[in-house]
Amino acid sequence: MSVKIMIAGGGTGGHIFPAIAIANAIKKIKPDAQILFVGAKGKMEMEKVPQAGYEIKGLDIAGFNRSSLIKNIGLPFKLVKSFMQVRTIINRFKPDAVIGVGGYSSFPVLRFAQSKGIKTFIHESNSFAGKSNIMLGKKATKIFVATDDMSKFFTAEKLMITGNPVRKAISESTVSHEEGLKFFGLNADKKTVLVVGGSLGAKSINEAIDAGIDEFEKNNLQLIWQTGKPYAEQGKARANGKTNVWVNDFITQMDNAYAAADVIISRAGAMAIAEICLTAKPAVFVPYPFAAEDHQTANAKSLVEKNAALMVKDDEAKQKLVGSIVALLNDEVKQNELKQNIAKLAVADADVVVAEEILKLIK
Repeated sequence: MSVKIMIAGGGTGGHIFPAIAIANAIKKIKPDAQILFVGAKGKMEMEKVPQAGYEIKGLDIAGFNRSSLIKNIGLPFKLVKSFMQVRTIINRFKPDAVIGVGGYSSFPVLRFAQSKGIKTFIHESNSFAGKSNIMLGKKATKIFVATDDMSKFFTAEKLMITGNPVRKAISESTVSHEEGLKFFGLNADKKTVLVVGGSLGAKSINEAIDAGIDEFEKNNLQLIWQTGKPYAEQGKARANGKTNVWVNDFITQMDNAYAAADVIISRAGAMAIAEICLTAKPAVFVPYPFAAEDHQTANAKSLVEKNAALMVKDDEAKQKLVGSIVALLNDEVKQNELKQNIAKLAVADADVVVAEEILKLIK
């Protein structure tokens, strides 16, 4: 009899891509496994999961809005409605296990599954656990984490250090530096900076690049700039006529972008870090300060302490970011130090480890 597994969560690429990687690993080990995703309506998972070939059910749910309290008025009603939707989805699908990867939809799905005695698994990608995962962890069957020292958040016996699942296109990429540059139509004689602000873009990083865009040309550098949708128009207008800049709202083939890059500017989400560790590129992280429990700053600091990356604070990005990158590109010794140290933190098979453990525990 085939196993039925439900995967809940999303909101950003940092939750969706590892979830898809775990699903793919489960299907590879057990091709007849039935997998159903549950996400939040209107969020990116509703598009990305079907593109990966999986069915997804959407919930009417939103998270707590930290920047505008007035927007939280309808939250209790949405929570009640989402719990009713979850009950229907779980009762129909009858999963053998539910995996939570973080994001709005994770909490109600795992909470209901736990109340029904269904085995639940959590993948906590950050070095600082979110509140809902800490609550869900009390009744979870197993908790997969990316870093050590997570017993301050979860029961030590339930923990398993796996690292973060990275999409195969990146972990198994064979794209050369030259092929990467060719893909973006860039020059093989110039050093290349890759700027990624996460799947939705990053305002402070975009504004810093916008303000300092002429510095790249002055220093004989070129730029691959992923703006995210909100800044796409402005970014394209700013780069108009500059042959050393490739700009777009989203990069579909990140394996080419990582291959082309000499250094990387990025938010400090757990998945971005996992991917950059595997590509072993020198990086400057600009943590998003409003992430839950400021976990991105914790993620970045953990790398800085290991001399594996540099960090610029979000509110200092406009003044310091471009200057930091230019200085790093002029310092070969520092680049090599960062490369060697970040490569030591790379994990290539987290998806398989997680999949095998789940299948073993639900037999």
